[in-house]
Amino acid sequence: QVQLVESGGGLVQAGDSLTLSCEATGGAFVNYVMGWFRQGPGKEREFVGGISRKGGQTVYADSIKGRFTASRDNAKNTVYLQMNSLKLEDTAVYYCAADYAPWKNTIMSGPEEYDYWGQGTQVTVSS
Repeated sequence: QVQLVESGGGLVQAGDSLTLSCEATGGAFVNYVMGWFRQGPGKEREFVGGISRKGGQTVYADSIKGRFTASRDNAKNTVYLQMNSLKLEDTAVYYCAADYAPWKNTIMSGPEEYDYWGQGTQVTVSS
């Protein structure tokens, strides 16, 4: 059983940068493909990006491609989401999620593919 705790959210202005962190405890972190999702006001939860078990592959949603970067430090059991050039529409609760997949390295975009979720961290972008 893995526990995930996000941090780093906050209130920023459009154009600013922010880095989210997600620390995992309770499992072998390298066995998990990690994903980032977000849910804006009145919207469905959507895939933002994901990173393979050893960090060699990343996948991103078109809406954030080129602005957000996922990375991970397996020695620290932590995954990061570097967010640059933030826009008003990036306002959402951001969640990290873990997909137990020691036998594969496929990054899934569907939330139903992920086994564990953090509690979320609020990111608010103002004009």
